[in-house]
Amino acid sequence: MLQTLTPTVILSIIALYFLVLITISYFTSKNSDSNASFFLAGRQSPWFLVAFGMIGASLSGVTFISVPGWVGQVDPTTGNTNGFSYLQMVMGYLLGYVVIATILLPLYYRLNLTSIYQFLEQRFGRYSYKIGAFYFMLSRVVGSSFRLYLVAIVLQEFVMNAFGIPFFLTVVTTIALIWVYTFKGGIKTIVYTDTVQTLSMLTAVVLTIIGIGEALETDISGLFSMVKNSAYSQVFSFDGGWNDPNNFWKQFLAGALITIVMTGLDQDMMQKNLSCRSLRDAQKNMFTFSIVLFFANILFLTLGALLYIYAIQVGIEIPASSDKLYPLIALNYLAPYIGILFIIGLVAAAYSSADSALTALTTSFCVDFLNFEKTDRLEAELKRTRFYVHIGFSVVLLGVILIFNALNNEAVIKQLFTAAGYTYGPLLGLFTFGMFTNLKIRETIDLRSYGWGKNLPERWSKVNLVILVCLLAPVLSFFMDYYSNDLLYGFQFGFLIIALNGFLTFLGLLAISYHDYEAQMDKHEPYQDQEEDLPG
Repeated sequence: MLQTLTPTVILSIIALYFLVLITISYFTSKNSDSNASFFLAGRQSPWFLVAFGMIGASLSGVTFISVPGWVGQVDPTTGNTNGFSYLQMVMGYLLGYVVIATILLPLYYRLNLTSIYQFLEQRFGRYSYKIGAFYFMLSRVVGSSFRLYLVAIVLQEFVMNAFGIPFFLTVVTTIALIWVYTFKGGIKTIVYTDTVQTLSMLTAVVLTIIGIGEALETDISGLFSMVKNSAYSQVFSFDGGWNDPNNFWKQFLAGALITIVMTGLDQDMMQKNLSCRSLRDAQKNMFTFSIVLFFANILFLTLGALLYIYAIQVGIEIPASSDKLYPLIALNYLAPYIGILFIIGLVAAAYSSADSALTALTTSFCVDFLNFEKTDRLEAELKRTRFYVHIGFSVVLLGVILIFNALNNEAVIKQLFTAAGYTYGPLLGLFTFGMFTNLKIRETIDLRSYGWGKNLPERWSKVNLVILVCLLAPVLSFFMDYYSNDLLYGFQFGFLIIALNGFLTFLGLLAISYHDYEAQMDKHEPYQDQEEDLPG
């Protein structure tokens, strides 16, 4: 075993890394003190920087640690290791990014949106708008908390415990550092810090692979031969049928849907795209980003296979939690420079997604709930409000991470996508219904008009149908998934829960919909004018 990095050295590395981010924040936040600059950077972000930075935001700490560990996990259904089967989902991502670039981005740019949920207000009304923004905030708080939790537990085990620092203070420090370099510059700062963080993360992965090669006394071609000939290299799974959680079509479709909702219907990811100079630049960003992301995931899977191969050859006991395999080997068994790169890559992976999430949550709350774009309040007053909202969401993230730490008992990546299936599903249903039908929906009904609750006051007699639909769909999805093994002859939804949730939301909206014939007639010539051309 090589000499390990001391906790003091690791803390020094982290401090220097954040000094770089704060320096970037200082320069990028100059002359960027307005709310418009905080939200969309004046729509002047270079598309190539956005594309590269989005790689880090999409990968996050979940990919950095969980995906390599997930490679060697044994699927209890088949008895086989997961291997490269995650790549099936990544292939689905590519389809999802095509949908975003060709359908969603043109819509957002045409409507000149700051918050993408403003589309729901224009299409359906106020309540649909609010429930859409609510589900985004819920989804992003949960997802970001998972990602930050992953970093916090690694820092706690390998650094903070040595100084007797409790987990609570570790999390507080983690979130406070994000706030420091994002509270002023907003999305403009994030475009540049994400670029640095993506570069740090990918450099760490590449050099870790090279470091494993040095430890095993082989070159790059030898390493890839090891992976190819190992039990971890299998990509496609067609034999297990739909009951197999790694079935290709389940993974591919889930990947496409997850991308559409977690990127295309997510204010965090779309806010970066909307900060580009034009739709054309945003589309170039999306296509470039998706291709690079595909190969980046191959790198992470390759790293995962090599970590297990190395552990077996050296005789390292595989941790009970697969998320701890990469940090265990990088910090204790490889050359010290690999440990340094791992720490930088880990922090970069977590913060590249969490920093933009905090900014997007602040943007969504200010625009969607505090109506910043519809108020005549002074700019200084709005900035002060934004400042407090930014702090408020930092506290919310802290609370959710602590709750998650108390409840967590399975791989973080599985929990992330499972949670996303329930919280993003209503967004998928709302946007799909809004974009692919011309129906209106009855957002509320008054029970008194149906002869019910005649003695109720007006505010108690009204039922909000759209909110009811968007709350019932996740609940029904949960129970259908829970009992699917019995009801559907062994079939399990897995990551496809998001499709079920979105479909149930769509059906619920269809049930409360109606044709707005007056609006349709306004778009066409009157019928009597057309009668003159009819024969006879």
